[in-house]
Amino acid sequence: MSSDELIKQIKAVGWNFVRANGSHHVFEKSGEPSPIIIPHPRKDLAVGTLNKILKQAGLK
Repeated sequence: MSSDELIKQIKAVGWNFVRANGSHHVFEKSGEPSPIIIPHPRKDLAVGTLNKILKQAGLK
């Protein structure tokens, strides 16, 4: 999955873009203790990275 597709999915469930720090985008959601950090742009995210981000976002 590309980082663009992942960003669309997490925005759809309420995560908001906060800032970009180098090649990483940071997203936060009200009521969640920690932000989600997504490396961007990436054509294909590593499987472990993708699974961790999906779990943090509550999509897995």
